[in-house]
Amino acid sequence: MSMTQRESATGAAGAGARALGREPLSLALMDARNYTLQMLGRFEQAPGPGLQVPPSADALPPLWLAGHAAWLAESWIARNPQRSLGPRCPPEPVRIGSVEPQADGWFDPTVVPPAQRWSPEQPVGEHVKAYLLDTLETTLELLDKTPDTDDALYFFRMALFNEDRVGERLAVLAQAAGVPVGLALPDGAQARPPLLLPATRWELGWDGPGFALGVEQGREAVAVPEFEIDAQPVAWAQYVEFIDDGGYDRPELWHPQGWAWLEQQAQAEGRRGPRYVEQIGVASGAVLQSLFGRPTRMAASQNVMHVSWWEADAYARWAGRRLPTEAEWEIAAGVGSRRGFRWGEVREWTAGTLRPWEGWHADAWARQAELDPAPAFGVARVQRGASFATRPRMKLVKARGWGMPESDGEFVGFRTCTV
Repeated sequence: MSMTQRESATGAAGAGARALGREPLSLALMDARNYTLQMLGRFEQAPGPGLQVPPSADALPPLWLAGHAAWLAESWIARNPQRSLGPRCPPEPVRIGSVEPQADGWFDPTVVPPAQRWSPEQPVGEHVKAYLLDTLETTLELLDKTPDTDDALYFFRMALFNEDRVGERLAVLAQAAGVPVGLALPDGAQARPPLLLPATRWELGWDGPGFALGVEQGREAVAVPEFEIDAQPVAWAQYVEFIDDGGYDRPELWHPQGWAWLEQQAQAEGRRGPRYVEQIGVASGAVLQSLFGRPTRMAASQNVMHVSWWEADAYARWAGRRLPTEAEWEIAAGVGSRRGFRWGEVREWTAGTLRPWEGWHADAWARQAELDPAPAFGVARVQRGASFATRPRMKLVKARGWGMPESDGEFVGFRTCTV
């Protein structure tokens, strides 16, 4: 595949919402804030604790997540006289005061450690909603006066990316707390044969205009031999076969650290299967998995989800296959859509350990967004794609995420390649 073909395959998909101009960006910011408010409303309406979900070491309270989205946008837009510098803005610009005098004490993660975010002294729902509305109004007023250039729009696009990301995190929290939020799993699809893709030289890294995470930027050219990749993520019918064959009882299939994690999970939770699974009928192939608090029978053709990287790796070994590299996944997603490559229903683990590409630089705002990848380099595993809880405008082939290998709370699955 030539570089021209490569650009038409992935570049044509564009940067989506990350390159919106001023007017559509204004509408998208309103939509994102409305979605945040709707999600908070779902928590409020749920029986039980509502917005006061039980504290968890693996999650953050919904009010703090929502308020932090507004705080981050205000901090880098309304309170930042140097916002027009875009990605060249210093990490610690001089800031003016907030519309909410207590905002920093509530939502600045460098001031409020995770455990403290569950404190009853944190703001109540009405205060957070008022802050969400006030900051949005100011953001839109400033956007209306902003030049339609990449640098000038950078932090507005960042705010949209972050709020859409928070929307997905609220869905993950709702799954953990058993709160119905009106999201439905996509129907399963008929299995298609794997795709055989030719050898090529591929360039990883963001190549479009607009906003991109620092960890997505840079360049890395890699030679990719011919490979065969699943046309869709592993489905429940396939995964049940792995379980039926003793996949969770055979240490030879597991990375030693993965086996230690599995043993710990068995002792702590008594489970040998993906998170939130309540019942697996090996004979029938039926899987009952809790979905937003409701036991739901998973179709045999639906994607496995809530699996850790350790589980995905063990399954691939059992199947005599392997997880795809980032480049393989991206090539297939970019050029394989016409041949039945299906993605976007679950995020997907890849074989890669998170590391920076050449030219990587830290985002000025990443530490305050708790999105600094540097501490996770060499430890976290790379995720590609998107889930059914991802806002559609953020479903981009070039998007790059990550998670610790034991992480299984998000809507994550995987697919495999030939060895």
